Amino acid sequence: MANYLDGKVAIVTGAGRGIGAGVAKQLAAEGAKVIVNDIGAALDGEGTSSTPAEQVVEEIKAAGGDATPNYTDISTMEGGESIVKSALDNYDKLDIVVTVAGILRDRMIFNMTEEEWDDVIRVHLKGTFTVCKYASILYRQQRSGRIITFASESGLFGNTGQGNYAAAKSGIAGFTKVAAKDLGRYGVTANSICPRANTRMTQSVPDSARQLRADRPQDREATPPTTQMEPEDVAPFVAYLASDQAASINGQTFLVYGGAITKLSLPRRVRTIFKQGRWDMEELRELAPQHLTQGLVNPSPPQAPK
Repeated sequence: MANYLDGKVAIVTGAGRGIGAGVAKQLAAEGAKVIVNDIGAALDGEGTSSTPAEQVVEEIKAAGGDATPNYTDISTMEGGESIVKSALDNYDKLDIVVTVAGILRDRMIFNMTEEEWDDVIRVHLKGTFTVCKYASILYRQQRSGRIITFASESGLFGNTGQGNYAAAKSGIAGFTKVAAKDLGRYGVTANSICPRANTRMTQSVPDSARQLRADRPQDREATPPTTQMEPEDVAPFVAYLASDQAASINGQTFLVYGGAITKLSLPRRVRTIFKQGRWDMEELRELAPQHLTQGLVNPSPPQAPK
């Protein structure tokens, strides 16, 4: 290893398992000291355990790295402040924040409860904000820092049964672009990653939901059938974005899986119809199908009742 992150201090939330664990170990292998944050909850956010974070820390130390376990709930403002303070207390500085922590409570919109909505938004979206908010105060003072958040293709394109998750992840993507603009003047960068990986989160999706999603028209690129998508595959690009070599990369969103890394484009104008003044319905009925909406595919076309 060239130790591209030598001397850096990182916080990784949700680092006890899956992608977060892979990121924490990769950053440590590159020389960073890592706060390994995980409350050890189940996929739906229930329960706590110190074991996942402690196991990752043990692996890092066994490989010659330096890490500290942290069990703070980052979905509260107090938690976000506490984890930043933990980095300062243990290592006297903070350079990198990676927000991977999340839960799943998939449900069709018509079946989703208020609690299922609130819990997913709280952990993903608020949990990203709380850590980044307190890190940004420090970053602004020291005029440097890296923020790497985790969005999702579900948040960009939509996914059946994931209204809460998609809303949270779309919010994270938008939040990150704003963070990039708010903090860029201080030498800070903020970027998002949409990962694809075989984790306990993806493995928990019921077969019925998998089939329903597979039957829908796809507006995202297909994964080659031979591609192995391990959680650890995402980590090297996170480490690259955290390094000094990526100082000019700011406000971007990347799709990362297997050996593929794709820069995703910003929303852009595709077609426009224009006139002086306000449109009326007769004009729209004639011109919209010809020039604006032609060729569009309904992502969920009506089906005959069973």
